[in-house]
Amino acid sequence: MIRQSFTETKPTLYLISTPIGNLKDITLRALETLKTVQVIFAEDTRNTLKLLSHYEISKPIKSYHEHNKQSATLEVLKHLEQGDSVGLVTDAGTPAISDPGFDLVLVVKDHYPVVPIPGASAVLTALVASGLTPQPFTFFGFLDRTLSKRKDALNKLSGLPHTIVFYERGDRVKDTLKDMLDVLGNRDVVLAKELTKQFETFYEGKIESLITTDIHEKGEFVMLVSGKSETTSSSGDIVTDVKEYIQLGYSEKEAIKKVASELGVHKNVVYQKVIEFGGIKK
Repeated sequence: MIRQSFTETKPTLYLISTPIGNLKDITLRALETLKTVQVIFAEDTRNTLKLLSHYEISKPIKSYHEHNKQSATLEVLKHLEQGDSVGLVTDAGTPAISDPGFDLVLVVKDHYPVVPIPGASAVLTALVASGLTPQPFTFFGFLDRTLSKRKDALNKLSGLPHTIVFYERGDRVKDTLKDMLDVLGNRDVVLAKELTKQFETFYEGKIESLITTDIHEKGEFVMLVSGKSETTSSSGDIVTDVKEYIQLGYSEKEAIKKVASELGVHKNVVYQKVIEFGGIKK
């Protein structure tokens, strides 16, 4: 199947990217599209009304969010059947990326044109300013609130050698950092918040250090974590490092944890290297 956005004359569903903070970060094309569609479906009608009011755009606004998406999808289809073009927006950024919209696209795309209107992206905005390797990268989005599912997801991502990007609520950032330290090891991490706004802030350092850093937790964060280190240290080097810590008075468990933290890998990786080398010979 081939879909060409601008060869159809049918009513169209437009996926319109909106600013992630600064209202000036909207494209001319997005404004033009908001003015030309017959109706706008929004994740939060109040937030969208502020945006439209700022640019003096008057359009009917209806709700489309995670909890009403089935009934709202039927409404969208009804509008399209009646000849109305529809705009879909989220509170900030691009529809369907960690926000509602994916299910609607699946239903609409085989019957009516679905046209993306690109714009601001929290993922890319944070990534290019993070100082971590920008490509390749893996975007995960929000981790599950359940501890076991969260750690399971982190375990599956732990072997990736490139930057991994997450979203997280401010009040859960510290707990997520602790889980990352436990599963991923003490890697480099950047926390970005208030992107494009007056108090745009980047917290950066090792996971362990950011756990004890005073972080203003209000709002949502983009969390960027470095990939698994391809350390050139041999098993012999790692065992030597572990031995040195033991000689300084650390227990074997503590020594393994220290070396893992320095290498930015999970402690099980160091433990396995020690086992492969034949263990610690005292």
